[in-house]
Amino acid sequence: MGRAGWVEDGNVHIDYRFGGALSDLANTKASAAELVALAPEVIYAQGLPATLALRQQTTTIPIVFTQVIDPVGFRLADSLGHPGGNVTGFVTWDFAIGGKWMELLRELDPKLARVAILFNPETAPYAPGLVVAARDAASGVEVIEMRTHDDAETEAQLQAFSRTPNSSLLVIPEPFTNGHRDHIVAQCARFRVPALNSVLGAVDSGALMSYTFVWDELVSAPVDYIDRILKGASPRDLPIQAPRRYELVINLKMAKALGLDMPPALLARADRVIE
Repeated sequence: MGRAGWVEDGNVHIDYRFGGALSDLANTKASAAELVALAPEVIYAQGLPATLALRQQTTTIPIVFTQVIDPVGFRLADSLGHPGGNVTGFVTWDFAIGGKWMELLRELDPKLARVAILFNPETAPYAPGLVVAARDAASGVEVIEMRTHDDAETEAQLQAFSRTPNSSLLVIPEPFTNGHRDHIVAQCARFRVPALNSVLGAVDSGALMSYTFVWDELVSAPVDYIDRILKGASPRDLPIQAPRRYELVINLKMAKALGLDMPPALLARADRVIE
């Protein structure tokens, strides 16, 4: 906010609420109610659960979101170009990214036969759309859903999945997989499951590969909209925007541990390589 001329506890007061741990949707809803009761001039929300909870509490207080997918499908806005209500913001991707993730996994392993898509249905209600996009780009590769709710369930499913040859995992970034990032990365390494894991920081924590938005750009983008709303703009007229660019990150150290030969063409396209 500082770059827009706003100084916390100077010319702007900011109240914070946190939705609680992982899939604690009750806590998220309670925090949303508390914020709306404060009658702020604008609310910033991170993620679909928080945005939906806030939208259920108010149709008048402006809400600016990030890390949301399919805002029109979830009735947060009339359209991307003209939201038409009190909610606008920045999507992380559209469903087509599921096809791109699948293409990268197929390029990683030309003999790929099976892909499991990991997510928690409670915290990623949009996951089926990504699964459909992945299946559309599968070209004969079997695509299954790996639904999980806790670490024990994730571990058991990955152990069973690891027995299938020519298989890879696709981890959908969402509140549950974000919170359990390190456990998922560790279990993939333990059971030697190649994974495309686009959760923030996953590759730096040991994951094999990610393809996702540039985090710094996503974090800074809402500041402009919040500034404009504080100066009188209406969210109904501020178009919902997508990331300007995505980056491919590859972890060669993990590839070596898994016994994988990274295709040169794929490696050449990487924006960042961890040696």
